[in-house]
Amino acid sequence: MEYMERRIRVITDQILADYGQGRYIDKTNAFSRPDRTVVGDILEKLQKIIFPGFFKAQSYRYYTIENSTSTLVEDVLYNLTKQISLTLRYSGLHAECSDEEIHEKAERLSLEFLQKIPLIREYIETDLQAEFDGDPAAHSKSMIIISYPGLYAIMVYRIAHELVLLRVPLIPRMMTEIAHSKTGIDINPGASIGKYFFIDHGTGIVIGETTKIGENVKVYQGVTLGALSTRKGQLLSGKKRHPTIEDNVTIYSGASILGGETVIGNGAVIGANAFITSSIPAGAKVSIKNQEYSVRYDEGFEKPKDIEDTSWFYVI
Repeated sequence: MEYMERRIRVITDQILADYGQGRYIDKTNAFSRPDRTVVGDILEKLQKIIFPGFFKAQSYRYYTIENSTSTLVEDVLYNLTKQISLTLRYSGLHAECSDEEIHEKAERLSLEFLQKIPLIREYIETDLQAEFDGDPAAHSKSMIIISYPGLYAIMVYRIAHELVLLRVPLIPRMMTEIAHSKTGIDINPGASIGKYFFIDHGTGIVIGETTKIGENVKVYQGVTLGALSTRKGQLLSGKKRHPTIEDNVTIYSGASILGGETVIGNGAVIGANAFITSSIPAGAKVSIKNQEYSVRYDEGFEKPKDIEDTSWFYVI
């Protein structure tokens, strides 16, 4: 037992000495930064506010919708204000402000955000309709709300995007990364996405910060709306690096559309696995030819008589 305690002390001393090198990762004032767990809890409560009849709050017993909504709003206001206060101080944007001034600004931003909830719900209603209209496997809208990762990722994006528009640092990205970890869908909160946005399956989708997406756009799994090159790193910050997708576009699985000057025109259809780095005109249909393949049969197996055509068309 004494031997193990000595070993633990030695290891602890080694780690503490390593903390003293002055690197960025050596910072120890962790409680001065936003808390990912608290931000996740805020998202859960906002989900209950956005879908009042679908997600039950386990911590409270409500008697009326007014009581439940008021309690949730008050809880979000308190915790979001605290997290924004930490973020404003941590980001250095208000280094000369007093704690009271930062709290007042954070509270004002939180209230402005909460006033945007009806607008967020307006957009999410259209996204829900797009999901239902576009997916024959969706037996009801309730199924989509309760279980579809695409709608969840879009909901979190809609919340985070409003915080971006209010110039709240860090927290919006924390929110979308929580959704990313849960769904495999990576939507940067800085992207601009119109109404009736439909994500099917969703896993592996990446939508970059400066992407602009119009209305009635459908995106399938594995799609990347990304930058053509990021070699210049921080020198590209704030520049249009990601594509523009106009209204009524469909992008099938595995397609990559790259570059800030790339525009996919109204009504275009981008086939699976396409790699696009230049603009596509409105109404165009882009497809990748199938690679040639051959089928051989081992001895004792005969080629089925009804197989003649080796070309296939499929939609996932």
